[in-house]
Amino acid sequence: MTVHTSLPRRAAAELIGTAGLLVVVIGSGLKAAELSTDTGVALIANSFVSAIGLGLIITLFGPLSGAHLNPVVTLTSWWTRRTGGEGVGGREVPVYVAAQTAGAIGGAFLAEAMFGRTPGAFATQALDGGHLLVGEVIATAGLVLVIQGLGHIGRARLIPAAVAAYIAAAIWFTSSGSFANPAGTIGRSFSDSFTGIAPGSLPGFVAAQLFGGIVGLALAAFLYGSGAKSGTSRAGRGSRGAEPGPGATAVPAALPAPGPGDGASPDRDAYRTVG
Repeated sequence: MTVHTSLPRRAAAELIGTAGLLVVVIGSGLKAAELSTDTGVALIANSFVSAIGLGLIITLFGPLSGAHLNPVVTLTSWWTRRTGGEGVGGREVPVYVAAQTAGAIGGAFLAEAMFGRTPGAFATQALDGGHLLVGEVIATAGLVLVIQGLGHIGRARLIPAAVAAYIAAAIWFTSSGSFANPAGTIGRSFSDSFTGIAPGSLPGFVAAQLFGGIVGLALAAFLYGSGAKSGTSRAGRGSRGAEPGPGATAVPAALPAPGPGDGASPDRDAYRTVG
């Protein structure tokens, strides 16, 4: 299925998709804490539901905006374009990031209201310590490497399932719980719950996530080189001629982002509905 969308519609998709992700993450955390006092059981439920929800959201919104849902993913897509690949243009980056951040905050408010809590209460769970920041660097670097790596080896179709599986695992194997998303981290500071993070912990976490994005890009470049495998993540190229669209994504960042020229999702063929 091919979907042609304008930048405002793509921004709306990023806003709604990120809001949905925060509803899933915070809502499942609230429900888990409500049903069990065992932190381990609550974390199992939260990670499982978060992974399923993330995979579904990426699959649904990928053909519209690329379903970045994450400023780090958007920035790595922009960098990929600057280094000769396909990705979002510079004018799209602030639009995407603003939409993602607004969506994350809105999703947190909605989740809180859905469970009968007062929306807007700041989280009190302080997540301080250098070991937690190391965890966020590793979590974010791994996320970027998964996305970039699949693009390089021509397996872009696997990104929704792979990203969902990676996040589910990273929630458990990282000390920080794998926030790995600056917008999502800001949104979660508006929920004083199992999944929240105190506003005072935001600067360190966001900085670690941005650094992790750089590490992930460096690892992908070292392992795979600077170019993506042709004919795979650039699957849509055949129908549009020899050259890619101006904003196409050769190495998709949590799904490809559309170019500003034709308003089409550049790797739409890679996420075409099967059947």
